[in-house]
Amino acid sequence: MLAFLDPADAGGTGVVVSAVAGMAGVGKTALALVAAHQAMEQGWFGGGVYFVDLRGYTPDPGKRVSAAAAAGDVLRKMGIRDTDLPPTGEERLALYRSVLAEQARQGLPVLVVADNAAVTGQVEPLLPAQPCHRLLITSRHTLTLAAHLVDLTVLPEEEALDLLRTALQPSRPDPRIDAEPHPATTIARLCGRLPLALQITAALLRAEPDRLLADMAAELADARHRLDALDTGDADSHGRPYAVRAAFDLSYRHLVDTQPEQARLFRLLPLDPGPHLSLSVAAALDDAPAPVTRRRLAALSRAHLVTAPVPGQDRWAMHDLVRLYADEHGRTEANSDGRERALDRMLAFYLDTADAADGHLRALPGQSTSERFGGRQDALAWLDAERANLVAAVALADSTHRHHVTLDLSAHLTEYLAWRRHLDDRLAVANVAVRAGNRLGDRRGEAGALNNLGVALCEMRRFTDALITHRKALTILRKLRDRHSEAQVLNNLGSALSGLRRYTEAITAQQKALTILRLLDDPRSEAHVLINLGNALSGVRRYTEAITAQQKALTILRLLDDRHSEAQVLINLGNALAGVRRYTEAITAQQKALTILRLLDDRHGEAKVLNSLGSILGEAGRFEEAVTVLEDALTARREVEDRHGEGITLTNLGNALDELGQFKAAVTAYRDALAVYRELGERHGEGTALNNLGSALSGVGRFDEAITVLTDALAVCRELGEQHGEGMALNNLGNALAEAGRFEEAVTLHRKALTICREADDRHGEGTALTNLGNALGELGRFDEAISAFERATIIFETVRDDRRRKRAQALAEAARRRNAE
Repeated sequence: MLAFLDPADAGGTGVVVSAVAGMAGVGKTALALVAAHQAMEQGWFGGGVYFVDLRGYTPDPGKRVSAAAAAGDVLRKMGIRDTDLPPTGEERLALYRSVLAEQARQGLPVLVVADNAAVTGQVEPLLPAQPCHRLLITSRHTLTLAAHLVDLTVLPEEEALDLLRTALQPSRPDPRIDAEPHPATTIARLCGRLPLALQITAALLRAEPDRLLADMAAELADARHRLDALDTGDADSHGRPYAVRAAFDLSYRHLVDTQPEQARLFRLLPLDPGPHLSLSVAAALDDAPAPVTRRRLAALSRAHLVTAPVPGQDRWAMHDLVRLYADEHGRTEANSDGRERALDRMLAFYLDTADAADGHLRALPGQSTSERFGGRQDALAWLDAERANLVAAVALADSTHRHHVTLDLSAHLTEYLAWRRHLDDRLAVANVAVRAGNRLGDRRGEAGALNNLGVALCEMRRFTDALITHRKALTILRKLRDRHSEAQVLNNLGSALSGLRRYTEAITAQQKALTILRLLDDPRSEAHVLINLGNALSGVRRYTEAITAQQKALTILRLLDDRHSEAQVLINLGNALAGVRRYTEAITAQQKALTILRLLDDRHGEAKVLNSLGSILGEAGRFEEAVTVLEDALTARREVEDRHGEGITLTNLGNALDELGQFKAAVTAYRDALAVYRELGERHGEGTALNNLGSALSGVGRFDEAITVLTDALAVCRELGEQHGEGMALNNLGNALAEAGRFEEAVTLHRKALTICREADDRHGEGTALTNLGNALGELGRFDEAISAFERATIIFETVRDDRRRKRAQALAEAARRRNAE
């Protein structure tokens, strides 16, 4: 309904319907006709409704209708004979105003529909002076009139599908939209949700009633020929081609005729590969001062050939089909427009600015940085705004054989993409950089790109691929005798090996890196190797050495005032301290890390430290605090879309809930963790989640389910060769069997768990296995053996300083003695 036409509440004498080029013919004009028809039906305009086509976008300027000619046309439709019309344009406009004044005096309001106005001068003289009259104007431009503006943009998805559905079946049912919903949605998207494009597609589909929508979607998906596909070969009632390109042609030709510099900028804008571009980039393409380019962009926006998607910001976008159209003309006019030079200017702007921003991200306190940004936060804000464009620019530079730009721009984005955890972008950029380095024959550049690619793969937990990639980089660097880069790759190689739980090899790689860096006197790189070395040492439960490594790294980083890296060390140090049950120190370390990361606004790091802190609180027996912290960690993990981290936190949350006896909540947490790990194909995490889920199911008395789940956990751990997990699964399965009254089987499994934990030098696991073995033996009445198991468990828990479990083992031993005495 077009209620704005009601004379009682329109709020002005003029209404402008302004539309993107692709809405023409089926958008703004149709809306104007519907409005006119509605007005007549409602009886709003007793003096009549009059339609005039101003032909503002016809290629021949001589055929465009002036305001005076339009006034004469309206007067004829009001019944004035040609012989009574004044000879000059000014006189006709004066008569037009006089007639409207007389109609107002008689209480007969008039609606004039002026379609296809190109400039303000075509319609401004037609604006009625009397408030009872209305002038409804349609234009491809936003005209500068004192009138109410109705902007027609693209349709919402559901409305686009409805239009497509309706247009497909004007005379007979057509079930294809509902039968193929996904291809239908794809067609609507590829048509840009423009009514004209959707109507044309529907016409093509009506001509081929047996054609699948999937086939049409595939044809439209080819961007090179999409505009050709959106052409019926037919014409409208005015003889105009019924095609999207034809609709665009009208706006473009008007631009070429009246504003050639705007037309040139229009043709150059598609060179930017991102979804929207800044004024600075547009000015680089335009090779003009920013104020000049802004005026040209504003004019293109008024013509609905570009849009400003972010109000209040100098960022501009083009509709997909308009972009394709502009790019076609840009390629045709490439030489006259200086297209290649414009591309060089744009890429140079991205490269130089990204270099300056990267400098701010990497700088330590006191180091000089580019004055282009006010500080680190300004640099981050620019990178955030330009990320999609920058990532696409890396690929564009490579595809246009500007391989040096590809390598350099990729390197400048590495730190930022790591900081913001844009892992898919980081992987894509690194892959393109590797290819560019290879094509250039730049072996050092290729090795650096391979190293970045390996780190990205490691972050995505593709450890085997990371291992292969780092080894390729290592081979190149050793041939080049680049010892410093070799050490950095060895460090990252060690991280990939740790991810594969090949800790001994990881320790060897990182010790080699450490030796090289100490010879080269690079303390910052040395600290980062020490961090990873400490993690690998923790992986084989050599916690004392791990603590030493992390403390050395902490000393170096504090001297360098590298706060972010300091926080990472504190997280790892806290985990290692927890490994030797020094919980108070461990919690203090995590809390210090949390303070730093919040100051640095590192939400991903905050999620990581909250997870570690919650886990350690649980180990220390502070379960209620652990649950609160882990719930905060879970919220943060989900905010930063860290699915693997979410699985880890869910597991730790389940552990804390289980210890509090909240078994149903624990089961839910473990099931959620299991779903995450299975989604990611993370087998190690799956084994851990199954282990914990089985234990929790036992806690709620669902023993048969627990036994099934724990049998699966055991199979996963054996498949992975994960001794620690296998020992845990055997322990938990033994407990479930004991709860089900199958004590002999439980004893067998606990003895196997005990053997595995001893082989793995897992003292804590050994104590747990002895406690569980003692329980099963006691149930069989074999009290002497049970007491012996409890006593050995007590000694172990005392050694590892786990007072809670030591006291429990002592209490169980005493209970077994009483039962034996009875």
